[in-house]
Amino acid sequence: MRGPESRQGERVSVSFRLLNRRCGSLSDALPPPRSKALLLEQLGAPLADALLDFQGLTTWLAAIALSAPGGLPTEPPAPPFAAPIHLPHFPIHHLPPPLQKLLAPLRSQEPAARLIRHTARQQWRLLAVNAGSNLLQAFSDGATLAVVFLAVQALTAPVAQPYNWAGNPILNRLPGAVAMLSALPASGAFIMLLAMALLLQALQSLAQFASSVSVGYFSARCTALVKARIHSQVLSFSFPCASRYKVGNLTNYAGSGPGAVRTQIEAYSGLVVGLLMVLTYILVLVVISPWLLLVVAAMGGMVIFVQRKILPRIAAGSRQLSQIDVAISQRVTEDFQALRLLHSSGQLDAADAYLRGQMGELERASRAQSRRGSVVGPISGFLPILAIAGVAIFSLLVFGGRSSGVLPSLVTFGLTLQRLNDRINGIASTFTSLASNSAQMGRLNQILSPEEKQFRRRGGTPFHALEREIRFERVGLQYSPELPPALHEISFTLPRGKMLALVGPSGAGKSSIADLLTGLYAPSAGQIWVDNTPLDQLELASWQHRLGVVSQDTFLFNATIAENITFGTPGATLSQVKSACQAAQAAGFIESLRMGYDTLIGERGYRLSGGQRQRLSLARAILRDPEVLILDEATSALDSQSERLVQEAIERFERNHTVLVIAHRLSTIVRANQILVLDHGRVMEQGTHANLLDQDGLYKQLWQQQIHSGATRLSRI
Repeated sequence: MRGPESRQGERVSVSFRLLNRRCGSLSDALPPPRSKALLLEQLGAPLADALLDFQGLTTWLAAIALSAPGGLPTEPPAPPFAAPIHLPHFPIHHLPPPLQKLLAPLRSQEPAARLIRHTARQQWRLLAVNAGSNLLQAFSDGATLAVVFLAVQALTAPVAQPYNWAGNPILNRLPGAVAMLSALPASGAFIMLLAMALLLQALQSLAQFASSVSVGYFSARCTALVKARIHSQVLSFSFPCASRYKVGNLTNYAGSGPGAVRTQIEAYSGLVVGLLMVLTYILVLVVISPWLLLVVAAMGGMVIFVQRKILPRIAAGSRQLSQIDVAISQRVTEDFQALRLLHSSGQLDAADAYLRGQMGELERASRAQSRRGSVVGPISGFLPILAIAGVAIFSLLVFGGRSSGVLPSLVTFGLTLQRLNDRINGIASTFTSLASNSAQMGRLNQILSPEEKQFRRRGGTPFHALEREIRFERVGLQYSPELPPALHEISFTLPRGKMLALVGPSGAGKSSIADLLTGLYAPSAGQIWVDNTPLDQLELASWQHRLGVVSQDTFLFNATIAENITFGTPGATLSQVKSACQAAQAAGFIESLRMGYDTLIGERGYRLSGGQRQRLSLARAILRDPEVLILDEATSALDSQSERLVQEAIERFERNHTVLVIAHRLSTIVRANQILVLDHGRVMEQGTHANLLDQDGLYKQLWQQQIHSGATRLSRI
């Protein structure tokens, strides 16, 4: 039986064979993996464990780069980011906790992390440029410090005695450089080394530019994908699922998500550059004196200690700020949408006072977060000066006046330590930024995750035309488990080319039937048939495309009249638009406008009257030439003149179409082929206008109430 060590070796072997197939001779350049049993014999347990962990790490990182998680699903029924992705195993728990946290996003199954990895595979050239430029930055900066060390040595060398360049530990493996410097006087060598340092710094600046541009390009791509992904995700929700979100909340998701991804990418890019630079500076300090690492360790330990104390508080403050910001965004959106209500109810000052209170809470939370985020910088800025002063005093006490040998090391040490501190400070700021960004990333993952969400139905039989009838068979509807049923065992038939009217008191379930027919909700019980096909087996988009809906709450875009009418009917000509407006009794007022069909109507059509907006909505439905026209109390909020015009347009259109009418004013549906009287979600009566008046039931009561109400209004005039 094979032991765990053998299986570990086999896993590594398989990984390397995979890399060999994907990358040609890559595996030939790597040491072959060994079983732990053999390594135990040759190296002992600690070194064997370390080597196996190292091999696992390299294999894991390579597998991420070459065979990272599968592509993003583009549309349901499989919800976005639903399938888990299994990365190659690596014992990450063996690493130090800070490194575990650093590598955790590479293995994260959160939707945002998966999107970034997916984009990384597509944009691998940008990442290659970024990696190369980062390495070039580290090399050029380390080389600059080495040249500075040599330049200071040349400057401080005794004038009467030529400097022994061959004995310098930096140049002892570069005989050409030794010969060139030895041939120059001390001043000439100093100038040449100074020029070389400037060239190296110019090279570093160029590499820094390439690194910034490449990560900026990659970040821009991810940002665009995230915004589009959020939009697609929200549009893929089922209508009941989308209705649970406030508009301000969805707007905040779309607004903050791309920025959170950009911050995350730029932070990790800066972290990679910072770590490379830190390693470079540590190497320089080791070359100068290994004992100086104690100074660096003390500095790093102090910064890490402070970070450990402050980062959890920053993350908690970020979550609080995010919650307050979302609440403010929701409130602002609702106030702007409800301007008419706020004006008419005298609540403008109250709404403004409430928002100012929320802004005060946001200000207090922001100030507290600012205090927490400002702790590390001053401490890390003071530490290198303290270290340089301590080393300088120590050198003065030990070496006295022998500055020629100490000064180059001291100057290089000071310069390196200052740069090292800047990088450590930058890394600390990056961790602070990541902690502050954690709340926004959490919200982004929340909206992109498929958990606790329902998605629109996809697929099914395409719908082309209604041939015979629409039939409801014992249909029930319950919007949510905690609410009572809205409909109970509704059954009726709507033949093609006929008109069916739904009447009843408020809350009777009339609009619920329209919601079921348009596919916004699915029945909780029973079945809806379109000819001989269940509605839930039809392709939802093709069915909805053949519907025309005119409701009391008409939505119009902040666009021209022509653009609003042609919404949902791409390719419609101006002549077709004009014909639809003629049929909807809208052509008269449109042509009286100075810009005609090119008139901008404002947000939600506020520049038009209620009757004009309703007629535009009807023109939009007529232009679609729908199989079924649904009128949901389309005239209930209009004055008598507007109602008459809209009703005339509806009567012209309904002659050759199947129509479902939800009516509050019974006078508008007396010509219906069939009338359903609803109350408390049940069909109470059914028949024509004349038949229902003869039954002496609820319909007759409603009719008499409206007749009496109309007579009373006339007597007052």
